[in-house]
Amino acid sequence: MGFSSLSLLPPSSFSSSFPSYKCLLLLLPLLVAAAFASVPAEQQLRDTVVRLPGQPPVDFAQFSGYVTVDAGAGRALFYWLVEAPAAVQPAPLVLWLNGGPGCSSVAYGASEELGPFRINSDGKTLFLNPYAWNRVSNVLFLDSPAGVGFSYSNTSSDLTTSGDNRTAADAYVFLVNWFERFPQYKHREFYIAGESYAGHYVPQLSQLVYQKNIGIENPTINFKGFMVGNGVTDDYHDYVGTFEYWWTHGLISDSTYRTLRIRCDYEVSEHPSDACVDALDAADAEMGNIDPYSIYTLPCNNTGSLRRNLRGHYPWMYRAYDPCTERYSKMYYNHPEVQRALHANTTGIPYSWDTCSDTIGNNWRDSPKSMLPIYRELIAAGLRIWIFSGDTDSVVPLTATRYSIDALKLKTLKNWYPWYDHGKVGGWSQIYEGLTFVTVTGAGHEVPLHRPRQAQILFRHFLKNKLMPED
Repeated sequence: MGFSSLSLLPPSSFSSSFPSYKCLLLLLPLLVAAAFASVPAEQQLRDTVVRLPGQPPVDFAQFSGYVTVDAGAGRALFYWLVEAPAAVQPAPLVLWLNGGPGCSSVAYGASEELGPFRINSDGKTLFLNPYAWNRVSNVLFLDSPAGVGFSYSNTSSDLTTSGDNRTAADAYVFLVNWFERFPQYKHREFYIAGESYAGHYVPQLSQLVYQKNIGIENPTINFKGFMVGNGVTDDYHDYVGTFEYWWTHGLISDSTYRTLRIRCDYEVSEHPSDACVDALDAADAEMGNIDPYSIYTLPCNNTGSLRRNLRGHYPWMYRAYDPCTERYSKMYYNHPEVQRALHANTTGIPYSWDTCSDTIGNNWRDSPKSMLPIYRELIAAGLRIWIFSGDTDSVVPLTATRYSIDALKLKTLKNWYPWYDHGKVGGWSQIYEGLTFVTVTGAGHEVPLHRPRQAQILFRHFLKNKLMPED
């Protein structure tokens, strides 16, 4: 299916695949509200995504656009809300953040993990993700900080001075302003989730929301808890656990493992020494051409033919993990028709859309060495906190997360046990006082990409705060 121009109602050229009455039913509440000159309703109507180019029919509403977080600097963050179907409303609201720092939640979370659509290899059409998280919750994807994805700043120095503190502060301002634009979500159960370097973003923003809510009887942002997957948590434990994972999974030699343990002392030094960098280079050479984010799947080759090769040699891997998906999003989101449909790039950003910003990542300023003090504060506050790990990720591996959790010295309420999906072990879990830890077997760094069904099971149980299934 080719691209179609955007209008309020679906053009007749694709009405057979997306009937007009479906669109009208999704938009009807907004059209009625706009008729009464409600400012939030008018803004929501402007942000309504009627249909994305190449999109299959859907039974849920979508909104996207910009929320200004600093008018003086000209900083605005781009969001994409995919609502749950009407049949499961009122459902909770979950904010999803990807990390990097400098990587887009639209590129990763929305487009190759938990979002409703996946991008075909033609870079023009979409197919449905049957295990999308918006089947059970409203999901809000945010490109953060400014300079990432479609988010922007009119102050060029912002792109080279980003850091944890401003990222959290801007994200909080975004939430406050976003809830004013979408007042129907005020007081709705609200959660924050993310992965990778969002292991910093998620607890930091959670702490800010929690502290701002103190003393408010019925807060607008009805924050209940957060969830982090394969998250950067504590520098010392992360590196000790990562080196151990590399060695125990046969990725590096005994001698390199010993050298890493000696030369990379992150308990003493915040930045790696030259000797540590040399040891890391040696480890990288020993690992060879693997996908470190998913060590048992093939990396993306240079010809773009990996999916076809997998189908030919391993027919049971059809629509399995495709490490080339990042390429497809780069094609799709740079199409002007897609940007118009998403109300994105409205200021004419002077660079192509990309999955990650090297400018942001290479100029990151403040980054605390540990999130453990924040965990202690929020555990004491009684918030729902879940941590999950895909066990084939060598970048922020299972062992690193376990060392960090162990450092919290929490009381165990339910010891390590297997959880099941259709009679097969889906992973393992341990319940601590104030924290739940879940692993997903066979999943890499992006758990919802590698194990989509199991990830949705995990998400459902998080929302209900239920034990993972034991049979």
